[in-house]
Amino acid sequence: MELLDQIEEYWTKRAEGYSQVNQGELATRQREIWLENLKGHLPDKKPEEIKILDIGTGPGFFAIILARAGYQVTAVDYTEEMLKEARRNAGELGKKIRWLQMDAQDLDFPDQTFDAVVSRNLTWNLEKPARAYQEWLRVLKKGGKLLNYDANWYHHLFDEEKRKEYEEDRKRVEALHMEDHYTCTDIDAMEEIARKVPLSRIRRPLWDKEVLEGLACAKVEIEENVWEKVWSREERANYHSTPMFLVEGEK
Repeated sequence: MELLDQIEEYWTKRAEGYSQVNQGELATRQREIWLENLKGHLPDKKPEEIKILDIGTGPGFFAIILARAGYQVTAVDYTEEMLKEARRNAGELGKKIRWLQMDAQDLDFPDQTFDAVVSRNLTWNLEKPARAYQEWLRVLKKGGKLLNYDANWYHHLFDEEKRKEYEEDRKRVEALHMEDHYTCTDIDAMEEIARKVPLSRIRRPLWDKEVLEGLACAKVEIEENVWEKVWSREERANYHSTPMFLVEGEK
């Protein structure tokens, strides 16, 4: 099986469970916390004047909170089942969002279409992440913003110290009687994919900065502690060893 097909198969099976995670975010203060963070980085214009592309939308969290705030949103995902979950989660609001099944590494949009491109927890899971960044910049208008929230997911498979920290996370979650976000998934299937995709082995976000600068991105900034602003208590317990960072680029 090709790697992209293997990734699609995993996320198809995971769609319902992942959707429940997004539903929890949409039902709590997390939706306001995330929206506030996104708005702080988006172009300084009225929401209705800003066209945003949400790449790897999954069950639609970014697309939904941004559309609810008045932005023009197009949301893409490679997995059909994820898009079905996203439409269900959006309800009537979903009519205002353009939903498309598409590969993040090969976008079917003209050059300079969007004012902003946003993504969360996607890049690490791509077979050709540098190609993806090239595509994301291509569809951005000049002066547009790229906001990529990600982490060194599954780097513990290649780093002994990170493995110890990861195991401490599992103990912490158990002691706090929280749901373990790793062991509640098909961890064997995910780890098999993580061993094949390139970014699991690389310490980021330095890699991202170098790639974007190499693509002539006008400005690249890294916020390594964005997790402190956007993660819930449960996320902090689950992912303490894998802090989320923000890669912000301006075309």
